[in-house]
Amino acid sequence: MTERQGAYYTGKYRNLFDECGYGPNEIENRLADVWEALFGENEETRIYYPMGETQGYLLDTGNLDVRSEGMSYGMMMAVQYGRKDLFDRIWNWTYSFMYMKEGVHKGYFAWSCKPDGTRLSNGPAPDGEEFFALALLFASHRWGDGEAPYDYGKQARDLLRTCIHQGEDGTGYPMWNQDNKLIKFVPEVEFSDPSYHLPHFYELFALWAFPEDRSFWEEAASASRDYIQLASHPETGLTPEYAYYDGTPNDTRGYGHFFSDAYRVAANIGLDWEWFRKDERQRSLANRIQTFFADKRPEDYRRYRINGEPFEEKALHPVGLLASNAAASLAADGPHAEDNVRLLWETSVRTGDRRYYDNCLYLFAMLALSGRYRIWFPKGN
Repeated sequence: MTERQGAYYTGKYRNLFDECGYGPNEIENRLADVWEALFGENEETRIYYPMGETQGYLLDTGNLDVRSEGMSYGMMMAVQYGRKDLFDRIWNWTYSFMYMKEGVHKGYFAWSCKPDGTRLSNGPAPDGEEFFALALLFASHRWGDGEAPYDYGKQARDLLRTCIHQGEDGTGYPMWNQDNKLIKFVPEVEFSDPSYHLPHFYELFALWAFPEDRSFWEEAASASRDYIQLASHPETGLTPEYAYYDGTPNDTRGYGHFFSDAYRVAANIGLDWEWFRKDERQRSLANRIQTFFADKRPEDYRRYRINGEPFEEKALHPVGLLASNAAASLAADGPHAEDNVRLLWETSVRTGDRRYYDNCLYLFAMLALSGRYRIWFPKGN
């Protein structure tokens, strides 16, 4: 059956670069070069900066702040590359400066700080929390747990419990709606961001969260797969940045169109298909997205209505968009899948002030398409 063919069941990960004819040494060297570009000392491409002897942060180079999104991404990158040293530095910085120990958001992470750790916000962003949780679980499985705060597994399970139970004592808000099991844009609101939906993460939370929470995550995985279909345009496959729970665009603040956040949906469905292959609709969705962009060059990417109508405004992150569209090739079986993989291979990491978001999506796509974005199981499994 299809649902038993994903990498979770088989342990086999497709290497689409290999399928396109690139050699193993070439692929390994490219992965190493991408890591060095983001985590090395080249000022044109780096987004990681060490701080003292035991900490480090990923800088949003366009906004000059440190975001829970980027820190959680950095931890996932580090565990996939096997860099415990960098993982611990990033986690140390995150826990020291972003973790909120009191107030309405107790147990969550502040979404934005200055590079010196000063908070710019005391509110959380759920996309950070879900990446923190899975990166910590993978670290626990790959390297084992240490003393707090390096007791990765406990930190992850505590965070997941907070995400769904916060507010039950009358203080604060959960990050998931308890009735429909959909992730919120921020805990205080009742609408979503389609790019936050990571059913392949929730499948794993259903295995490794506290036992009493596991059925919630099973339901959340199914609900998110359905939600992505609701939020995606039936012809273009495009999703808005913000959407109501029925999938319709939420344009209250101008985020009801296809723009930066929404790029991640394509990559998310690609990785969900690669890991679990539980939803055949993802193939059609990936094909629709790739077909929409087939006649467009990155230098002319725009903001779009989800029906495909372009705005004059150019895309802020064209490299991130093409990278995510390439990652969708893990699910796509249409005529544009190989072209998207080759376009990514032929594209360099981005330089300049806006490089942070693009290069995060770029590195994740390179990992996914080389078969190196992997599920790390508990030792002995």
